[in-house]
Amino acid sequence: MTGNHQTLALLLFSVFVAITLGITTWVSRHRHGSAEEFYAGGRLFSPMENGFAIAGDYMSAASFLGISGLIALFGYDGLLYSVGFLVAWLVVLFLVAELVRNCGRFTLADVVAARMSERPVRIAAGTSSVTVSVLYLVAQMVGAGSLVALLLGGTSEAAQAWTVIGVGALMVVYVSFGGMRATTWIQIVKAVLLMGGAIALTVLVLMRFHGDFDQLLRTAAGRSGHGDSFLAPGLKYGGDWTARLDFISLGLALVLGTAGLPHILSRFYTVPTARAARRSVVWSIGLIGAFYLMTIVLGFGAAAIVGPDAVRGSNAAGNTAVPLLALDLGGGPASTGGTVLFAIVAAIAFATILAVVAGITLASSASVAHDLYASLRRRRSKPRSEVSVARTAAVGIGVVAIALGLLARDLNVAFLVGLAFAVAASANLPVLLYSLFWRNFTTRGAVWSVYGGLVPALVLVVLSPVVSGSPASLFPGVDLQYFPLENPGLVSIPLGFLAGWLGTVTSAEPPDEAKHAETEVRALTGAGAV
Repeated sequence: MTGNHQTLALLLFSVFVAITLGITTWVSRHRHGSAEEFYAGGRLFSPMENGFAIAGDYMSAASFLGISGLIALFGYDGLLYSVGFLVAWLVVLFLVAELVRNCGRFTLADVVAARMSERPVRIAAGTSSVTVSVLYLVAQMVGAGSLVALLLGGTSEAAQAWTVIGVGALMVVYVSFGGMRATTWIQIVKAVLLMGGAIALTVLVLMRFHGDFDQLLRTAAGRSGHGDSFLAPGLKYGGDWTARLDFISLGLALVLGTAGLPHILSRFYTVPTARAARRSVVWSIGLIGAFYLMTIVLGFGAAAIVGPDAVRGSNAAGNTAVPLLALDLGGGPASTGGTVLFAIVAAIAFATILAVVAGITLASSASVAHDLYASLRRRRSKPRSEVSVARTAAVGIGVVAIALGLLARDLNVAFLVGLAFAVAASANLPVLLYSLFWRNFTTRGAVWSVYGGLVPALVLVVLSPVVSGSPASLFPGVDLQYFPLENPGLVSIPLGFLAGWLGTVTSAEPPDEAKHAETEVRALTGAGAV
């Protein structure tokens, strides 16, 4: 990339950072320091505002960079991410949004602990939430590193490292000083920027092919080197039975994982009522659906215009397909239009990463303070306020995410998010659904459900080709590969549900009918909701 690209992109990104820091500063002067203000923004957001914020929270670097890159490299098989990420919202809309808003206060553990023994349930749910959040944060850090590598011509690993550290530092500032209110407005601004950028690129791609989507697909298939098989299932996930099972595993994780993501669940507490929570989801589905339709055009556009070889040459995982596409659409590397469009897309991608990491960090620090600290604190020790603990936790989570992001910088960001979804679907979704809908569910069942999904998911990832045993692994020189699938969801999700059932039926504790009835009434009617 030329110096003009670098300067303009970094200038636009600096403008966004300045605006977001201004929002954070303004919010920090008007807060009153309560837990409700810090975790839920005072529950004052409208459904439309929250819908835009949810979309901003959900449309991450995996969506903008990773999915388009996978489609550019693997064609039809890359579409699974777009379809899975969108279909998942039907589960959220019909099974989760209203009920979670009525039953909880700030975190997933609030919903489960309402009818269980609080301490073990909060420790289990808090541990799981932090684990999922850190995995999700790693994907955003990898996306940030890929962008900087492209900006600087891929020559400076030190620059990538400093960028990851800078993103981590900014997310800690946003969360520590602005809380949920600042995070929400940052996500709204980012959602508007991202939708605007995606619409502009989609229109330019379609104009290049005179509005003929069929010609776009034929050109993409021709440049792919795979011919018509580029447009058919099986290029990535159809080679053998292992690849096909991986396809099913990934699909399950994507469709079921959204309803267990802590940073998505926490957004339902920022509106005043359950009806507002449902309307927020409707707004977000409209925005997210439109966006994922555009990623299909952008992915095939990158394959047709840039070419899979050029995309792979810039970043082996395909994370830089959209910035390269913008450069070409604007007129090429030496043109003013290419420079401007590339810089705008790079700045939007940076904004995307910053907004998402702020939401995830807030949700995970809330789990640490509201669930883990409150449960593990010794009774004789002097309690610190939850908000101060949450701010401290944000720093620790940021450090862990930075370290793992530096380690995993060569993996595709959409793929990394798929792992986070698998863990969320394995550990969080079973305990959430059992708590809301199973009358006989007990404390042992809740604890077993969380750990019965969380531990196998993490162990299977460690024993999978993701970590070792192949040239593309995190540790290519080591071989601990005993589990053939890259995504553990096919095994770990059923294990989470099975462990919850087994823990309940073997528990000596009788189910509390009165608490279940109270939870059911609150979930369905909102009576007694906070």
